[in-house]
Amino acid sequence: MDDQKLDKEIKEIVNQKLDEIEQKEQVKILYAVESGSRAWGLASADSDYDVRFIYVRPMEYYLRLEEKKDFINWELNKVFDINGWDLSKVLQHFYKSNATLYEWCASPILYRITPEWEQIQAVSNKYFSCKSCMYHYYGTANKNFHEYLLEDRVNYKKYFYVLRPILACQWIAEKKSPPPVRFSDLAEAVLEEEKKEFVKTLVEQKKQMSEAEKGQRIEPLNYYIEEKIAQYKEQVLSMPEDRNSDWSVLNQLFLKILQQSLS
Repeated sequence: MDDQKLDKEIKEIVNQKLDEIEQKEQVKILYAVESGSRAWGLASADSDYDVRFIYVRPMEYYLRLEEKKDFINWELNKVFDINGWDLSKVLQHFYKSNATLYEWCASPILYRITPEWEQIQAVSNKYFSCKSCMYHYYGTANKNFHEYLLEDRVNYKKYFYVLRPILACQWIAEKKSPPPVRFSDLAEAVLEEEKKEFVKTLVEQKKQMSEAEKGQRIEPLNYYIEEKIAQYKEQVLSMPEDRNSDWSVLNQLFLKILQQSLS
C-alpha cells in the first residue's frame, strides 16, 4: 500500500473517531491535528499517531459551580494516542504562551478545522512570548539530553528530541516568532551549514530504525548539544519578560465562541 493511500485511510479513521468523541462526549471539536514525530517529519515505520484536538461544550457546562474537567483522554494504544483540551484550557494556556499550543497551531497534518478555530489563531500570536517559549524549548532539550543521550548506546530518535528544541531556540532568538513544526524546515532555516549534511544523514538513519532501536552515542553531536544548551540557558535567563498580561481579548473570544456554538 502506498503512503498516500495509507494517509487517506488514517485520516478517515481519525475523523470517524472525532465524530464518535463529539457524539459520546457532547462536545464540538474545533480543531484536530497530528502532533509528535509524524508532524515533525521524523516518523519511523512503527510510529503511532498522536492526535490532538480542541473542543467546546455547551455554555451551561461552564456555568456550573462544581469543578469541571478540561481534557478528554480518548485512546492510547500502539496505533493511536488521542486526547484533547477544552477551549477554556486552551485560551488559558495561550495566555501563558504555551509552546505546545503553538506547535498544534502550526501542525502540517490537519484533520479538522472550523471558523471558530480560525478566530483563535488570528489572535494567538498576540500572546506569543519569546522568553516563555525559549525557556520551554531550552528545558526540553536539557532534560532529554541528560535523560537519554549520556549512555554508550542511545536511541537515535532521542537526538531529535534534543536537536529540535535547540533549533526552536535558535529560531526564536533570530525571528521572534513561533518556530515551524517540521524538523526539516527548522534545520534548513537556522542550522549551521556545516551541520546540515550530518543531520540529514542522521534523519535517514533514524527513519530506518525501529522506535526502540539503539546505536553508538555520537560524540561530536553530544559536544554540539552541550554547547547549545549552555548558550540558550544563559540567553533565556537574560531575556526581558515579554508576556502579554491582557485577558480581555481572550475573554471576549471565549464568550463569542460559546455563543456561536449554540447557533
